Amino acid sequence: MPLKAKITNNSSTPSQRPAPHAVSSPPSDPPSLRSGAAGPAVPPDFKEEMLASLRTEMAAVFKTELHEALKDNLSSIKAELTVMADLSVSITNVKSDVSALKSTVGEMETSLSTCPDDISTLQAKVEHLSAELERVDNRCEDLEARSRRNNARILGVPEETTITNTTAAISTLLKEAFKLEKEPLLDHAHRTLQPKPRPGEHPRTIIARLHYHADCADILRRARAQQRIKIGDFVVSIFPDHTLRTARARAAFNDVRRQLREIPGIRFGLLYPARLRITYGGAERQFNSPDDAETFIKKLVK
Repeated sequence: MPLKAKITNNSSTPSQRPAPHAVSSPPSDPPSLRSGAAGPAVPPDFKEEMLASLRTEMAAVFKTELHEALKDNLSSIKAELTVMADLSVSITNVKSDVSALKSTVGEMETSLSTCPDDISTLQAKVEHLSAELERVDNRCEDLEARSRRNNARILGVPEETTITNTTAAISTLLKEAFKLEKEPLLDHAHRTLQPKPRPGEHPRTIIARLHYHADCADILRRARAQQRIKIGDFVVSIFPDHTLRTARARAAFNDVRRQLREIPGIRFGLLYPARLRITYGGAERQFNSPDDAETFIKKLVK
């Protein structure tokens, strides 16, 4: 079968056919063994054009495939770059904050390093001031107690009575109550600073200040012996005028004293300022705490 040379439309060279041979060689014989076969001449420009066209097409195909392959990767890379940029800004801010925090911590460490010394100084000062306050408080308590030494508290005098709150009236009342030879000298007398009670309520206490301590001590001694003093149609009681602290400390023994009254053969008394003395079976004991006294009473009752 004769060979045909194909030329593209862009080529200007006309088609040439080789002359037919008289005897054709078998199809299985290669062209190089064919007798009398001559190949067509290919122009050099044609080869260059083919190579250039092939390069252009291959470059276009490679570019297209590369662009498609990198399109998704470029999008993800851009997103990652954006995230990295934000992360870089955040890291910068964090570094700035950490630097400021380090500076603050350093200042705090410097300040706190002096705190133990300051605390020790303040603690010593507080202890000193506490001791000083306790000493001053005790002195004030003692001064107040001394200022009340000549006072007597009179309970039970009705509000609506002919007895007034004047010193002369109270002096006469004390003389009649204890059958004194003469009226005691009073500096002043007044009722406690409370609202006037309603009808049926307990009358306000009268506080009388005697001029001489001996008279006050004698009246209180007589009052302890008689306990309830009848004057006319009413009964009065007279007690020492203690400070608030002393009164509360003595009142704490009220329950204990109530229990002691139910025990036969026991003697007890409340000493100044707030100390309970118990005499039982020839033995005497003193208690500064109501709890200790109550424990002792429980042992006696068993």
